[in-house]
Amino acid sequence: MRRRLLLAAPVLLGACSILPERPNVPVRRYALAPRRPATLDAPRGAPVLLQRRMRAVPGLQDLGLRRARPDGAYEFLPYEEWIAPPADLADAALRAWLQASGRFAAVVQAGTRADADFVLESQLTVLETAPPAQAGQAGEARAAIAAVLLREERLASRVLATLEATGTAPVPAGATPPQQAQAMEVALGRAFAELEARLVLPR
Repeated sequence: MRRRLLLAAPVLLGACSILPERPNVPVRRYALAPRRPATLDAPRGAPVLLQRRMRAVPGLQDLGLRRARPDGAYEFLPYEEWIAPPADLADAALRAWLQASGRFAAVVQAGTRADADFVLESQLTVLETAPPAQAGQAGEARAAIAAVLLREERLASRVLATLEATGTAPVPAGATPPQQAQAMEVALGRAFAELEARLVLPR
């Protein structure tokens, strides 16, 4: 038996040598949590907002950092990912942002037993970087959100407003993936700020 193993060893080693060598590249993951510059306290009697889970358009359900190509197509940066689906991260960040705005007594999630005065449904429609228009110029990070403000009364829902908010941030020429992820976070924060400004609540 021992002799057979010794004879088979060179064959096994030779077989191992023909396997392709794959580099072990670690995946880098990034948070997506823009924060409001200042936290304000809500006045007495401020309304309660129910924020339903944010959805994402096709192409923004993947974890990879997305980049637009000059030909209009999209690509995902290899080994560069968000720590969770970007719409889930944006959902949590938007809830914290609106809670810090001082406009609501509470911003709650679906499934709560709290009585909500308003309901916000939203969708992440853009989160990407784009190449510069000309060589040597800065690129751009872009974020956009579409939302609907509702009032639910008994078994009916009434649309109060449809909202669209966008944000951009410069991306330095030759930016690294961490710089691109940071720029997208800044762009998303600016989209949040625009959404907050457009969120006019009826009395």
